[in-house]
Amino acid sequence: MDASEQPTRKVLTFISRHVPYGQGWAKASLDMVLSAAVFDQQVNYVFMDDGVQQLRRGQEPAAINARNLSAAFSALPLYDVSNIFVDADSLQRRGLTQDQLLIDTILCDTDKIAELIRHSDVVFNL
Repeated sequence: MDASEQPTRKVLTFISRHVPYGQGWAKASLDMVLSAAVFDQQVNYVFMDDGVQQLRRGQEPAAINARNLSAAFSALPLYDVSNIFVDADSLQRRGLTQDQLLIDTILCDTDKIAELIRHSDVVFNL
């Protein structure tokens, strides 16, 4: 590639919908987000449905012999992942507020999520 050719930066949206433990979905999603960010792609990270539980403070997964994902979420800013969205309806249905989450998020609705999807090159729905 010659110096005038710049690689095209893709917009990748990851939608995380599953509980944090008991399955591999949450860890897989987080690993994919971090990998995409390392390769300088624009990342949108969306939490909805049971996925909002991944961001809840005070998790104690050791009680079920699971590895805590909380520290990895705290590392997202180090990877320049700042577009972290949480579905307001999903939070409300689970009795959570944004103040109860581990990291700063952008509260959004399904219309905003649809817009993110429309403007993405690739969407991963985990």
